[in-house]
Amino acid sequence: MPTSPEENPNPNPNNKLKLSAAPANKRRLSLSDIWYNKDTQALKQLVLQMRAQSVSSSTTPPSESESDIQSLTLDDPEPTRFGSSPDYTAVLSDKLLLSVLSKVPEGQHVANSLVCKRWCKLSGKLVRYIKLLDWEFLESGRLSYRFPGLIDIDLVRACVKSRRNSGIVMSHRLISVHLDSSSIDGGFVKEEGFWGKEVVDGGVKVLVEGCGNLRRMVLMNASVEGLGYLGEKCETLQELELHCCDDFALKGLFGCRNLQILKLVGCIDGLYNSMVSDIGLTILAQGCKRLLKLELVGCEGSYDGIKAIGQCCQMLEELILCDHRMDGGWLSALSYCSNLKTLKLQSCKVLDSSPGPDEHLGSCSTLEELHLQQCQLRDKQGVRALFMVCATVRELVFADCWGLDNAIFSAASVCRSLRFLSLEGCSLLTTEGLDSVVQSWKELERLKVVSCNNIKDSEITPELATLFSVLKELKWRPDSRSLLSSGLEGTGIGHKGGRSLRRK
Repeated sequence: MPTSPEENPNPNPNNKLKLSAAPANKRRLSLSDIWYNKDTQALKQLVLQMRAQSVSSSTTPPSESESDIQSLTLDDPEPTRFGSSPDYTAVLSDKLLLSVLSKVPEGQHVANSLVCKRWCKLSGKLVRYIKLLDWEFLESGRLSYRFPGLIDIDLVRACVKSRRNSGIVMSHRLISVHLDSSSIDGGFVKEEGFWGKEVVDGGVKVLVEGCGNLRRMVLMNASVEGLGYLGEKCETLQELELHCCDDFALKGLFGCRNLQILKLVGCIDGLYNSMVSDIGLTILAQGCKRLLKLELVGCEGSYDGIKAIGQCCQMLEELILCDHRMDGGWLSALSYCSNLKTLKLQSCKVLDSSPGPDEHLGSCSTLEELHLQQCQLRDKQGVRALFMVCATVRELVFADCWGLDNAIFSAASVCRSLRFLSLEGCSLLTTEGLDSVVQSWKELERLKVVSCNNIKDSEITPELATLFSVLKELKWRPDSRSLLSSGLEGTGIGHKGGRSLRRK
């Protein structure tokens, strides 16, 4: 009997069983399935789809390679340099690949830049801060080409001539550089040890032409021309740190209209000795009227310079003086700083050698915080004048100050509105001296006493203990030696013939 083509003359029951066991709908492969199953064909197709989507969503005119996306085959990606495996990222647009690279941690950018030239260029666009060591890298233009997205750069080390294999390192709290033995003379670095002003100005021009969006820069030995060009081209510059510059070089800051934070380093003992006097401070005040924070390190000056800053920089909120060389009487000029909220004195050998009569001191009515760090406080007259000018402060901080005994500390009792006191490393102050002053501050809310070895727990009076009970915050660790001994009590450590922490 003839059979029709649709009929199977020899039906196999096993085939029917297989058909009935097959799933109705096959599950679509996920990205993890493609990756772990090493499905290269599906992976190629996925990359091409991502490439096509990025090209179609772009608003810019397509390039030649993008217009030919439809003509790409699945075997087009070229092999990598170090192997025969194809580079699947080659079909991704720069915008898409840059978005992917921006998601990885910053510490991975250096490793990513070593993959290939394209990754190196894209990774450079993600770098925002650099501390330059080689001046030639800047002069050649490679810096701005390699890192066009910089917003923060430190050029101080590159401004010092030094060999890369130099074993001499000069370290300071503000700077650390490698030096040659021939560049040191009389305790200071010779002028030949720094790049000249013309060289520095030329490097600044090359930098700002390629990186016009800088917001912060640290610079050394620049002239008025270099600073003027910087202010003209970098309108977004908000923070500037200048080392080793003189008075008249500060005229270049007139172009920095949006400058808000300025750190001026005039002299660093053992490294360089440049002079910034009242002339420079007056020029600075007239050119940078939008300053919010000003730090003067190793600068000279007097009443006139501080007065000019207070009158011109009416938005100034924070003033820092580090190792100043101010003439006597400068403290009374702080009364012209009508908006000053924070005053910090650091590493000052003398606060004010001749503050003048009390009626001429005035006061800074808006001041809220006063910080004294590593200062010499043996001059009672200068300390007393400082507290009278800063009588309205609400936060008072002493950190590792020399000469702060009971008599000097008693001058702080004029600060009636004090709410926070911090004492750290003040070994001459006793419990009695602390008690007599703290009791006069009726608004005190927070107290911090650390490493003041002459303040003893056993000498705390009942009145002082009552004050401690009503404070909102108390950090009491005055005698570090007694705290250590109490913590080791019962362990046998610290006694003759006792245990030792030394490894056997």
